[in-house]
Amino acid sequence: MDGSPHPGRWDGLIEPGRVHGSLYYDEAIFREEVEKIWFRTWVYIGHESEIPELNDFVTKSLGPMPVLMVRDMKGEVRLLLNRCPHRGNAVCVQEKGNRARFTCPYHSWTFANDGRLIGYAFPEGYKDAPKNELGLGQVPRVESYRGFVFGCMDPDVIPLEQHLAGAKRTIDQACDNSPTGEIEVTAGFLKHRTRANWKFILENECDGYHPAFVHSSIFSVSDSQIGSIYGDDAICVTRALGQGHTEVDVRPEFRRRDEPLSWFGTTAAKLPAYVEQMNAAYGEEKAREIMIDGMPHVMIFPNLFIAEIQIFVIQPVSAHESVQHVTAIQFKGAPDMNRRLRQQTMGSVGPAGFLLADDTEMYERNQRGLEIRDPEWLFLKRGEHRERQDADGFTIAHSTDDLPSRHIWDHYKTVMSRPLKEA
Repeated sequence: MDGSPHPGRWDGLIEPGRVHGSLYYDEAIFREEVEKIWFRTWVYIGHESEIPELNDFVTKSLGPMPVLMVRDMKGEVRLLLNRCPHRGNAVCVQEKGNRARFTCPYHSWTFANDGRLIGYAFPEGYKDAPKNELGLGQVPRVESYRGFVFGCMDPDVIPLEQHLAGAKRTIDQACDNSPTGEIEVTAGFLKHRTRANWKFILENECDGYHPAFVHSSIFSVSDSQIGSIYGDDAICVTRALGQGHTEVDVRPEFRRRDEPLSWFGTTAAKLPAYVEQMNAAYGEEKAREIMIDGMPHVMIFPNLFIAEIQIFVIQPVSAHESVQHVTAIQFKGAPDMNRRLRQQTMGSVGPAGFLLADDTEMYERNQRGLEIRDPEWLFLKRGEHRERQDADGFTIAHSTDDLPSRHIWDHYKTVMSRPLKEA
């Protein structure tokens, strides 16, 4: 493992409050992560709203592996492996579309969108070929929660809701901010490639220690109140939600302000149609509570980040490269709110946006820094002394503490310590 101590022993790489640098740059470790994390745990793939009609499809990924998320001819959501069983060619290179069948461009093998092989060119060359055994591969476990579609290559994986653990509440929180109770992923994706390990992104999303410094430029020009969320005297907390999921819970600050839509940097008076819809859907009292609490800031292990107004999906490419797929969250049936959500997303993470550019610069600097092998370990002990339990039994700490990273690495160690199943 390129000089890592105790090869094969994760307790030699992950200790309480510190991790070894090789976990971010060792290609052998990355290959093992693909097998043990990306292929054996639930991974977010896409959203049902991306394939609303029969025969709709979008190209997605499960870790580094390309998949087709389709709504087949009967309306079932399937995850097909984008690989022809003949010679391995991709059967589809379009990003999205509507079709009942996929034809491999190499030798014209054709598959129904439920994965069945339905024909091949010059069939007289195949005598007694077992068509029923030559269909497209499929992700064996596919489950959805409130429109969020997850897949797992392990048919014996635990149920999705058990995997979501405490993060299930945050998905509910996000959906409840829509007057219809539904989120849509229909605004299109921005793709950001970074020369950094996927775990730097995973840890950063609920790292409340960096925003006041890394994002100081955008917060200063936008007149943000970020200091009240991530400052030293903030009342917001980080939370370990189980199964490697983490959040920065900013509701305490917004409840202190007691102003609907403060989380969105606006007021109820500026979005009257949305407020009216929310009142009609939930009643004025409940609607006001929802609009004060706002959207969650949650990282669902290993790849789904719901960041108030955006969804980020992490795709690992190698130990040294990752892609972030980013889109604006849309509330079904709320056009005035959705326009603002798209505008703010483009301003923060679009081609001219500062927010993601700031973070990406940090990821790549971190990756380059690990080439310097002394010190070998990364220190993650900030806030250990102020960890405590909340009313639901989850561990919480200050919004600037390293609790999220510690929880992620504890879960990572558990998953990576499991032996691979025999083929």
